[in-house]
Amino acid sequence: MRISVTINDKMVHLDVEFDEFLADALRKHGFFSIRKGCDTSCCGLCTVWVDGRPTLSCSVLAFRVDGKTITTIEGVQQEAEQFAQILAAEGAEQCGFCSPGFIMTVLAMKKELTQPTEEQIIHYLTGNLCRCTGYMGQLRAVKMYLGGTA
Repeated sequence: MRISVTINDKMVHLDVEFDEFLADALRKHGFFSIRKGCDTSCCGLCTVWVDGRPTLSCSVLAFRVDGKTITTIEGVQQEAEQFAQILAAEGAEQCGFCSPGFIMTVLAMKKELTQPTEEQIIHYLTGNLCRCTGYMGQLRAVKMYLGGTA
């Protein structure tokens, strides 16, 4: 089946299977920043934006995004690099495998929430798993990025 989507501001036509998940379709078409770590929709590694909303691409069938706008980390490169530098400065980047999905979620949070509390940040980031950190460095980096103090 052929679908038409806008990926990172570019119209793209993708050939997808009826039972193919968006994460697999995006990787098949060269978007290798999309990663999968759990196959149960609970790790956040596969996060992309669908029509501006963070979405777990491993749990959405690809044909469901026909006509929609998809944003991967490559589409928000400048903002992603800015936050990634803060992550590194706080010692929270570790191996980096979870970083693209985590960064996409943090950037979406910045757009959605105004001056979130620590509890709101933690709630928003629930479901983004990192097997390397204790999350405190990540929390400091998020608070710093959102304009607060660590």
